Amino acid sequence: MKVAVVGATGMVGEVMLNVLKERSFPITELLLVASERSVGKKLAFNGKDYTIIGLSDAVTAKPDIAIFSAGGDTSLEWAPKFAEVGTTVIDNSSAWRMDPTKKLIVPEINAHELTKEDKIIANPNCSTIQMVMVLAPLHKKYKMKRVVVSTYQSVSGTGLKAVQQLENEIAGIQGEMAYPYPIGRNALPHCDVFLENGYTKEEMKLAREPQKIFNDKSFSVTATAVRIPTAGGHSESVNVEFENDFELSEIRKILSETPGVVVQDNTDTNTYPMPIYAHGKDDVFVGRIRRDETQRNSLNMWIVADNLRKGAATNAIQIGEYLIENGLI
Repeated sequence: MKVAVVGATGMVGEVMLNVLKERSFPITELLLVASERSVGKKLAFNGKDYTIIGLSDAVTAKPDIAIFSAGGDTSLEWAPKFAEVGTTVIDNSSAWRMDPTKKLIVPEINAHELTKEDKIIANPNCSTIQMVMVLAPLHKKYKMKRVVVSTYQSVSGTGLKAVQQLENEIAGIQGEMAYPYPIGRNALPHCDVFLENGYTKEEMKLAREPQKIFNDKSFSVTATAVRIPTAGGHSESVNVEFENDFELSEIRKILSETPGVVVQDNTDTNTYPMPIYAHGKDDVFVGRIRRDETQRNSLNMWIVADNLRKGAATNAIQIGEYLIENGLI
């Protein structure tokens, strides 16, 4: 299995390499791909040094799988070139997510939709992935009508420059700013760029992607996305209105039996999900599960996950594993 990691020098690329190693992904040949300024540099993987190559050389090498985390513009330009030579591209950017000809995949939910013909596969937004992991089994059982989500997103979702800004502020150093304001001791209701409707792109991803993943427009999602001064891990306050009523004990049982979801929900012992404990883990954590006492058939939850792992790298690699295990490559 010849595997290319495109964007290998970035934050998500680094995590991808760690996850490939941890999960013993079946690699016979590894291509580490990055922008021209990184070409020729060395990068270690699994005890061996690899020379970084450019995108043209990577296409010529015709890898079986190319896992992209190099930004939307790069994906739009280069993913079709890889697909043309027979490579299956798993793309982590927003470039292909809402393209009606491309599938948007969370393996635990809708990997069964994949076929050999799918040469460009989209990885959902990090905040979407952790939310739908929890919502999927509940929607199946109780049928969602409306979801209201507020996110508390770490600076790692913006990238290395934002992490450096936070570290500089903590250390009292004046440095380059990733955000228009300080992030330390602050909360910015501003993730990604603002659109004409007053929402940010991040908020609209949360609104639209779940409908595509579930192949269901019978429910709606409205979102407010906020950046907070945590270094890793996204948190979400999620309110769901269902068509059918539920018992809280049954909700907890369903979620505790859902692969990839961990219930942390005991107020007697102050047990609830927190990004500091989700760090480095592939599970999605859910807690503060309680009935919304102001609205019929409605539920409040708190959902946390490592945005660089299940929210990005791990989900992409799980897609690759599914393709291999099911003979789709």
